[in-house]
Amino acid sequence: MHRTRRQFLGSAAAVAFGSSAAAATTQFDSDGFFTLGRRDNHWWLITPDGEPFFSIGLNHIDPASQRYPENVHIWRDKYGGSTTRWIEEAVAPNIKKWGFNTVGWVQEVTVRKWRHSRPFTDDEYRALGMPYCHLLPFTESHQWEQHTRHFDFQGSQWKEWVDYVARSHCAELSDDPNFIGYFYSDCPTWVHVRDENAWRGPIFDPERLETESGRRELTELATSYYQTTHDAIRRYDPHHLIFGDRYEANWPLAMEIVEAAAPFVDVLSFQDFREPVTHLDEWHKKTGKPVLLADAAGMIQPESPEGFAENDGEWYADVLSGLYENPGCIGFHLCGAYQRNKARRRGLLDEMERPDAVNVPLIMAANQEVNAKMAKRFWATSVRAC
Repeated sequence: MHRTRRQFLGSAAAVAFGSSAAAATTQFDSDGFFTLGRRDNHWWLITPDGEPFFSIGLNHIDPASQRYPENVHIWRDKYGGSTTRWIEEAVAPNIKKWGFNTVGWVQEVTVRKWRHSRPFTDDEYRALGMPYCHLLPFTESHQWEQHTRHFDFQGSQWKEWVDYVARSHCAELSDDPNFIGYFYSDCPTWVHVRDENAWRGPIFDPERLETESGRRELTELATSYYQTTHDAIRRYDPHHLIFGDRYEANWPLAMEIVEAAAPFVDVLSFQDFREPVTHLDEWHKKTGKPVLLADAAGMIQPESPEGFAENDGEWYADVLSGLYENPGCIGFHLCGAYQRNKARRRGLLDEMERPDAVNVPLIMAANQEVNAKMAKRFWATSVRAC
């Protein structure tokens, strides 16, 4: 397929953005879909209507949290046992009320150190009626997952699997204007391991990075991985952004990996529970790429006597404000979750749908502040342009 760069924004958007133009992305055709753009040396997501957009997302939304023996009666009596009804009547209204404008990633912890829950179906995403992202299960190399061996990223079976994943997921999502873009693996262990998955080792032995031949080998491996996944997506979806792997910012990440990814992804995505404002600023300055804090949270310690943790609303407000000021950052997705379960043990709602009375208001106020800044910033720009 011949690859063309996306065209400039239409005249109305060009007026609003002054002299700035749309950014080059991996999209073949972005008209009517989310894309990227710059204004005053700042990266933004651009909506299908040509408006700047800072993604404020909530992650981990699993209907199984509504089906414990003690709360399944709510699921049955209030929502008629319907996931789409639950999404339409509870999930989407709550997320919007709390000031989030994106569903960042719906899959949730099921059992500690196991695979995550299933993603939403196409119909369930559409029931949200708001922007969302989706993770493609090309490989399960999450740094906490302890069961799955690595693929041979240069083998024929890997390429066959990648094409299967792409046509299974991307063909359904390709025409949805509310869909923003694709993630890959969550916190892949490219050159690091954790105790629980030390048996399989890292994808690439970091000791081999001490030699030029080793660094060249990693470049070839990572290039094969990112080009194969990119090309498979583009066979079935020419429209949506590619966010790629969600790197763990606090463990080793070789530049060979990031440099190999750069031509085939639109944004560099990170998880960071320690210093996200500092680290994302460093990665943007180092690469010039837009960056996204795709999964992070600050937790209040110690946990409750029942073993549940609370999201730290003050931490959230500080991080969101700092990221908004980063000229390379396009958003922050909170590692929520929407409703706590007994594996993750944290959420903005408890099992009985009662909100965190202290921290939800703090999170909501922080979201409203950034939304107000965006409205003032771009409303004022539009008025001056007119």
